[in-house]
Amino acid sequence: MEKMNQALERVKIMVGMEVDEDEEVADVSSSSSWSFADDFNRHCTLSTKQRIYGFAICFVAGLACTLLSLLVFFNPVKFGITFTFGNLLSLGSTAFLIGPKRQLTMMLDPARIYATAMYLASIIIALFCALYVHNKLLTLLAIILEFGALVW
Repeated sequence: MEKMNQALERVKIMVGMEVDEDEEVADVSSSSSWSFADDFNRHCTLSTKQRIYGFAICFVAGLACTLLSLLVFFNPVKFGITFTFGNLLSLGSTAFLIGPKRQLTMMLDPARIYATAMYLASIIIALFCALYVHNKLLTLLAIILEFGALVW
């Protein structure tokens, strides 16, 4: 059991989390600045084990959706929906590791803001083209844009 705790602490350090979470929660609750992000982050406290399980489940589900989207590659509407849903699950998996507030802060970093804006816009465009417009060419172009923004 001791080795498991040491391994979990190494994972915490590797992903940038504080090793002693109890003090961090106490510091957040005692601060005088009160914003929506702080309140949301306060309600999203999970143990390290829960974070790793959440990450693994979301990541595997996102990877499965992305791989399953290859089965319906020749139907761009279904491909766009499953590929985009897989990307959203994979993106959400990292929020379990580092927390939603820190992930948003990292995504809105000046070096990443353009890639984030392009990625989120392409997700919205791909879902809109697949679900409402039902145009295969536009959906395929939105998926190409989404993949390019993801790689960027």
